[in-house]
Amino acid sequence: MNWEDECYLLSKRKFRENANIINVFSKSKGKVSGVVYGGNSRKIRNYLQISNKLFIIHNSKNENKLGYFKTELVKPVSPLYFSDKKRTSALISLCSILNTLLPESQSNKNIYLSFEQFINSINFDNWIILYIFFELNLIKNLGYDPNLEKFKNDRNNLDDIQKIKIDSFNYDIPYFLISRKLPEKVSNNLIKKSLYFTRNIIQNKFFIPNNLPFPKSRVLLENYFN
Repeated sequence: MNWEDECYLLSKRKFRENANIINVFSKSKGKVSGVVYGGNSRKIRNYLQISNKLFIIHNSKNENKLGYFKTELVKPVSPLYFSDKKRTSALISLCSILNTLLPESQSNKNIYLSFEQFINSINFDNWIILYIFFELNLIKNLGYDPNLEKFKNDRNNLDDIQKIKIDSFNYDIPYFLISRKLPEKVSNNLIKKSLYFTRNIIQNKFFIPNNLPFPKSRVLLENYFN
């Protein structure tokens, strides 16, 4: 089974002396695993960085067996933010969550396009709000709708705190999560409350029921806004 596509690198691990097994997120194929021979060479190792955009050619004699990738760098992402701990944690967090929750070889164009939109916006000043909106979109695309629309009203400002209850859990969340409108400025306290809300939904609906370990990078990201 041979195909080619652009994709984002979600994870990698060493496989034999000079090879890696990588997981990539492709628009047409979803999450796919494959072997990169020569993956530990200096040339390839330098661009096999989490969240980088790659062009891959996939070859496999049997669709039920692990294939192998030929890879080229399309766009560096994570290396641009090595000195920015918050953005680096956000990238690692998103890739870890997708790598864990996305099914193998099932295309999900909505999640892919939402992820790519965030990647293209991570240099914006309001990137953390866009990150939070991505998590909300991800939750819905994975099959759970918290139905925040029912809490809309005409009285609240975007930075007001609204008390809500979802599935017997009480939350204090900023109103901009309900209105889905971008505020001009957001305090660390509001960011923290937003990240706490989306983390709890993701953990309780997808990780805990399946006994999956939650990414430490996501917890670290939240702690940066204490």
